[in-house]
Amino acid sequence: MVQITGVESVTDQNFAAEVLKSELPVLVDFTADWCPPCRMIAPVLAEVAREEAGRLRIVQLDVDKNPETQAAYGVLSMPTLMVFQGGRPVRSMVGARAKAKLLRELSDVL
Repeated sequence: MVQITGVESVTDQNFAAEVLKSELPVLVDFTADWCPPCRMIAPVLAEVAREEAGRLRIVQLDVDKNPETQAAYGVLSMPTLMVFQGGRPVRSMVGARAKAKLLRELSDVL
């Protein structure tokens, strides 16, 4: 998994505590080492994490090492970006995207 600066990793074990119980909305990047688009979106997520700190939390989940969470939310394609708010998923986006498009898609959550 490409580690993104300023973005924490979560696991099956701490997903509930880190994501579902978060006060802030959380964007979960479901990612994998073998996924080229995951590497493409990494710098975009790093920028958004830095710019939206305090309003949005961004975390990564390696689907190969955390199959329970991947299965629980029906994630089949990488990268899947899923926004959780108040303990439930409120938005799901599949595939790499430009920063401007991602921010537009997140505008109602921020």
